[in-house]
Amino acid sequence: MTKVLIVDDHPVVRKGLKAILTNEMPEVLCGEAKNAQDALDEVERSHWDLVILDITMPGRSGLDALKELKYKLPKLPVLVLSMHPEAQYGKRTLMAGASGYMNKETAPEELARAVRQVVAG
Repeated sequence: MTKVLIVDDHPVVRKGLKAILTNEMPEVLCGEAKNAQDALDEVERSHWDLVILDITMPGRSGLDALKELKYKLPKLPVLVLSMHPEAQYGKRTLMAGASGYMNKETAPEELARAVRQVVAG
């Protein structure tokens, strides 16, 4: 079982990502967090194999959360999934420790493939 924490401030996005992942990957168990602080609290409470993280959220940004996640759990893979173009944030997130960067316009199959690749190392 692969445990994926989905961090996004929009409930419909979290539910949609969860539906995509569980449809494409029956072995996935998804959890949800609505902001950076919830995500940080959740990774302290439970073991996760991957965090899918949005950048733009109220309060602390996903970039701030990424830096803290990587400080606390350097080996935890984080896949950033954002509405912003890759040219705007892709390099910054990778330099901050993300395992990958994808735009929210990505096809569901591509997202599942990226999740598999990131979890596999």
